[in-house]
Amino acid sequence: MQKSLDVIERARRGDQAAFRQLVEEHQGLVRSTVMGMLGDTAEAEDVAQEVFIRFYKALQDFRGDAQVGTYLTRIAINLSVNELKRRQRKNRWLSVIRKEGNNPGMEDNSMNPGRQDMRDTIHKALQRLEPEFRTVIVLRLIDGYSVKETADILGLPQGTVASRLARGQQKLREILEKWL
Repeated sequence: MQKSLDVIERARRGDQAAFRQLVEEHQGLVRSTVMGMLGDTAEAEDVAQEVFIRFYKALQDFRGDAQVGTYLTRIAINLSVNELKRRQRKNRWLSVIRKEGNNPGMEDNSMNPGRQDMRDTIHKALQRLEPEFRTVIVLRLIDGYSVKETADILGLPQGTVASRLARGQQKLREILEKWL
């Protein structure tokens, strides 16, 4: 942790190599978190980049109470949830347009697991979960955080994390059973 604080201090003083080191050390974690929340999309890439932009802007305010990875994961989760809300607004708007246009030829064939590998299928199934379940599953099962760490990142009691994980896994199982 002390090493990270030294790198952060150098980055605060404007050392670009130090900030680049922080990005390189944590880009896998950030990308994994965002992809778990949003799927492998162009928006996910944008959100992952935005995480580091936000971190750079907030560098002076980073107190070091949490590890850098935990801090970045929290930013990634918040930005991902914002993107999900933006998608919902966009989808509601598009569904109104489709209803008005009455275009029956627009079917979504992307959920056909016979044409996708298992990983894509699981990511698509994750996208069907409500954000509160998806967040816990991504942090616990994809990013590998403990229940306590997940609870700290999300600001939730550990019992809530455990119950959301169990319910989220059940919902994910039900989605996958329908598809497979």
